[in-house]
Amino acid sequence: MKTLSLLLGGVLLCAGFANAADKPIIRIGARVFTEQTLLAEITSQYLRTKGYEVQVIGGLGSSLARSAHENGQLDLMWEYTGVSLVAYNHVTEKLDSEQSYARVKELDAKKGLVWLTPSKFSNTYALALPKNVADEYPQINSISDLNSVLQRDVKSNHLVALDTEFANRSDGLKGMVQLYGMNLTRNNIRQMDAGLVYTALRNGQVFAGLVYTTDGRLNAFKLKLLEDDKHYFPDYTAAPVVRQVYLDAHPQLAEQLKPLAELFDDQTMRQLNAQVDVDHESPSAVAADFLRQHPIN
Repeated sequence: MKTLSLLLGGVLLCAGFANAADKPIIRIGARVFTEQTLLAEITSQYLRTKGYEVQVIGGLGSSLARSAHENGQLDLMWEYTGVSLVAYNHVTEKLDSEQSYARVKELDAKKGLVWLTPSKFSNTYALALPKNVADEYPQINSISDLNSVLQRDVKSNHLVALDTEFANRSDGLKGMVQLYGMNLTRNNIRQMDAGLVYTALRNGQVFAGLVYTTDGRLNAFKLKLLEDDKHYFPDYTAAPVVRQVYLDAHPQLAEQLKPLAELFDDQTMRQLNAQVDVDHESPSAVAADFLRQHPIN
């Protein structure tokens, strides 16, 4: 929290100058991964055209970002329904996308946070196959199909790559194994950094791996997503979430962000993420190009 306070000290200093220009100040937080950086940058550039003085505080851990948002140190965050539902509100009930949005909207309102119009994309988990495995096993189209092959080919010791966080969370690997009856042990699981999972898949070093459904590397690396046929993974629809106090002072923000949120769907986010993670373009340049291609009146 000390680091964030130092960052926000600079933000508040800048805010003093912005007040002189009679512009509303808005502080946007972003977690430390590409999609969050892009959403914050696109929102920042868009809101500047609407007369806001925008400050972006990026590179935040999940807990720090949430704490800062609840405590009024941030005004706006792009949040995911599944994160709020499971990590912040400790709801374990299985809900569909509409139910998830309604529940987090209700629960977070009690904490002074308002969920605005959601986007059309959900960045949830999935298991994927590299191209060589997908070509060899065309019958694998779902997690249940994958489990059948793993059970049948037990002597082949097919490797499944998982990021370390998912592998060690009770609502991660443990729950998935229980629901699908999977025989995943230390012998066929490889824990690694999330980015290395994609590298291992691209290089054909593993049989399957855990990915995120809006990651730009899915298309670039020709990975095959498997259907979560037992609906284990929560919905992670993204939406801008704003402090109630800020929205009360600037009620026009809800309508201003609505057309922006509606521009984002799964394929759009994959393309945007790929421009940064695969093509190595800067988030600011990608954001500017996106807004030029999608003008909002």
